[in-house]
Amino acid sequence: MAFDLPPLPYAYDALEPTISKETMTFHHDKHHKAYTDKLNEGVAADPKLAGKSIEDILGMVSSLPPLVRNNGGGFWNHDFFWKIMGPAGGGGPSGKLAEAIDAYGGLDKLKEDFGTKGVGQFGSGWAWVIADSSGALKVTSTPNQDNPLMDAVADKGTPILGNDVWEHAYYLTYQNDRPGYLKAWWTVVNWDEAGRRYESAVG
Repeated sequence: MAFDLPPLPYAYDALEPTISKETMTFHHDKHHKAYTDKLNEGVAADPKLAGKSIEDILGMVSSLPPLVRNNGGGFWNHDFFWKIMGPAGGGGPSGKLAEAIDAYGGLDKLKEDFGTKGVGQFGSGWAWVIADSSGALKVTSTPNQDNPLMDAVADKGTPILGNDVWEHAYYLTYQNDRPGYLKAWWTVVNWDEAGRRYESAVG
């Protein structure tokens, strides 16, 4: 197996009441596992992918079959998603990330734009806050399991925050209220992890 299912970095009920234990259990143990297994199938079928990191694979998905693109994205996106949340979430940004958010227009504007992108993503997909090569922040969205690391997407950059707007991420608690889910999600954001990723991206 080229890739292993990463464990959750906290208990299944750690994000309640924002995200339920039942949702986290199905999301990680069923959905993330399925992406991992199918990614491994795709990698095993293509000798040129042997030994490559998931980031290397994402950087060349335009030349790879949908099995690898969809499941490689699903594998990376969910590992990122678990880590960018936490039981001690909420609060706010600090340090260089806080400065970048101020330059963007402030945290309220970032949240508003993020919610707009997430609600406006037709069907399934993701909302992102990314950093470009200059360190400036941009709010984007991608369909399905695409992400800003892929060579096939229009808006490329380093993911700093990302939220899963596939229905399986929220439907058990929020039903069809995607806006409510996106608003509540900020209470479990791990700002320390987001700040670390931003500082790593800008050097």
